[in-house]
Amino acid sequence: MSALFRLTSRAIALQRSAALNQAATLRLSRSIKTSPKKDETVAAPASVTTEDFANPSPKNWMSYGFDYKSETEDRKATKSTFFVAVTLCLVWGTFYWSYLPDTQLRSWAQREGFLELRRREKAGLDLVSPNYVDPASIVLPSDEDLGDTEIII
Repeated sequence: MSALFRLTSRAIALQRSAALNQAATLRLSRSIKTSPKKDETVAAPASVTTEDFANPSPKNWMSYGFDYKSETEDRKATKSTFFVAVTLCLVWGTFYWSYLPDTQLRSWAQREGFLELRRREKAGLDLVSPNYVDPASIVLPSDEDLGDTEIII
């Protein structure tokens, strides 16, 4: 997926640089044009057909950034990119991620804990041994070291 984005970003960068170079050359050779005056009108065709409304002029077309020359190619690239990004990455990626095996062994540790509790209950032992840590290995401060410190148990 990252390769697709890198490829499209490189293509976009090339298209933009080509468009900027073309715009720079046009700026040098363009003449100043004025808009038509308010009272001036363009001669309208004798009859307006439904074909005029069905096929609007592409002069108002704004690119999505995938293709600056062809509207159909721009739309195709946009739709395919969003299809890949949303459907394949988000939907199927989430589905795949949710069914991955337990890599941190959380469910194994929980099962093992329940089995150990059941074994201790059947044997009549405490659920947690009071001597879980060997008392001889614990170094406690003496009464002189504690002084007047209050001990709360």
